[in-house]
Amino acid sequence: MSTEALPPVVDAETWQRELDALRIREKAATRELDAIAAQRRRLPMVELPDYTLEGEQGPVRLVDIFDGRSQLIVYNHMWFEGERWQCPGCTGFTSQFTRLEFLDNYDARFVIVTQGPIDEALAYKRRVGNKMSWYSTAHSPFGADVGAPPDSGFAVNVFLRHGDTVYRTWHTNGRGTEQLAHTFPLIDLLPYGRQEDWQDSPTGWPQSPTYSRWTSSQDVAAAYGEPD
Repeated sequence: MSTEALPPVVDAETWQRELDALRIREKAATRELDAIAAQRRRLPMVELPDYTLEGEQGPVRLVDIFDGRSQLIVYNHMWFEGERWQCPGCTGFTSQFTRLEFLDNYDARFVIVTQGPIDEALAYKRRVGNKMSWYSTAHSPFGADVGAPPDSGFAVNVFLRHGDTVYRTWHTNGRGTEQLAHTFPLIDLLPYGRQEDWQDSPTGWPQSPTYSRWTSSQDVAAAYGEPD
């Protein structure tokens, strides 16, 4: 990609002044995110039934997916029956999470749950080189109950375990998941940004249809996956 569109060139003093003005808004956004996180910590929660999902070793209760920890983050991965390549957004998003051991220090775990049958889900995990732990809700209402029904969207859910009782504490979907990724924050730092036609960009900036620059599932598999 090349473009003739460029930001204006100014002297260092003018650049610093413009950056300082932007920094005021950036710091305000940081403080607002802190306040949102504080409100999130004060949310009530909902007690859940004793769901049974399927894992690599067979049936597993939701409470046991915590693996002894008290907190659990679940990414509900979109799944379309009979498709060799699943959602590129979900595939690319979850491919980022290769080192999750730091969550041990916070008494937490992060896993994937999908509507796909467990054997197909694990085969797909290998195909695209995913490093997370996968579970299937194909024979359980769990996925539908937490906002990720069959042949539908993706979601992030957070749960808290107290003894053998599991509670749902938070949920998001759509662009709400962007805060969990490192891809968009990095891209948004770039002068040309995401280069998608919905974004507010200066005249002449490169723009293309939404999703058209996203990494495909096949590209993720080529970079990280194992041959079938």
